[in-house]
Amino acid sequence: MNVDYGDHQTALRLSDKIGKLVRKHGKEIKIMHVCGTHEASITRFGVRSLLPENLRVVMGPGCPVCITPQGEIDAAIKMAKDGITVATYGDLMRVPGTEGSLADSGGDVHIVGSITHAAELAKKTDNEVVFIAVGFETTAPTTSVALLQTLPDNFSIMCSHRLIPPALRWLLEQVHQSGAQIDGFLLPGHVCTIIGLRPFEEFLVPQVVAGFEPNDVLYGLYLIAKQIVNGEHKVENAYPRVAHYEGNVKAQELMQRTFDVVDVEWRGFPVISQSGYAMKREFASYDARLRHNLDFASREVKTGCICNLVLQGLRVPTDCKLFAKACVPHKAVGPCMVSGEGACNVWYKNR
Repeated sequence: MNVDYGDHQTALRLSDKIGKLVRKHGKEIKIMHVCGTHEASITRFGVRSLLPENLRVVMGPGCPVCITPQGEIDAAIKMAKDGITVATYGDLMRVPGTEGSLADSGGDVHIVGSITHAAELAKKTDNEVVFIAVGFETTAPTTSVALLQTLPDNFSIMCSHRLIPPALRWLLEQVHQSGAQIDGFLLPGHVCTIIGLRPFEEFLVPQVVAGFEPNDVLYGLYLIAKQIVNGEHKVENAYPRVAHYEGNVKAQELMQRTFDVVDVEWRGFPVISQSGYAMKREFASYDARLRHNLDFASREVKTGCICNLVLQGLRVPTDCKLFAKACVPHKAVGPCMVSGEGACNVWYKNR
């Protein structure tokens, strides 16, 4: 099918095709996406209004800031309060820890656009500078590039990178154990640009890599629905103008040179096996966790926030009693309201 990614008539044709497939299937279909940018496009452009009632598109753990554990936020806040200069992306500033956030820590906290900017900051001061490196496979290569260069002696990195495929594996295990429903995945175009399609082939559900325009999303959903009706499960690429089967091989090589794959906690999830990166031993001098003896242990804080259920696709933001009341972007109770890729933030801005 030829797709015009910016044409509303194409959107209507795709909507009609999806409706026919879903009616033919006759059962409720639940598709999960794992990208905050997908949620932003779906919500902003009213994509769900073009879908049949028995096709549900739910959010997964696609916001890297949202899934950064409370213990890691607490460690960053402690460094700021202890006089260490902390540099990170703006989205992380207001993510709540046990007590407050980086924004109200009172420490020397800088918003930077990249790890390169953070290293440049370290060259201008005698103070210790720590860059909080968050993000999925999309941003991890930039950390790798920095590690393979000469960095200032007063610079270190708190590595908080997570990997998408192990999270999908965990979600499907929960489906198998609890009887919850996930019929297919709309895969994140940005992540697949780096790691390609092969890592997702182990999952025996329909999967489609999609871009971020409304018609990208609709076309991806159409292909997933088509697989479901035909009884198929494979990984299809509906974003070939950017994503390719093998991904960015050079970026993958850089990550393999600089990181070990380890078991890590995700906010709203337990520890997920082999789902995160840790810096290899040869880069230990730049590992903030070792240099500053950081404690990443999370403490349970009961706030009434249901972000964990939103990230697992079990609830939507408006199910939360705090949504748009006690929890708003400038004073968020949970991380999903902070980042522009967080589901609650997206729903709040487009409500």
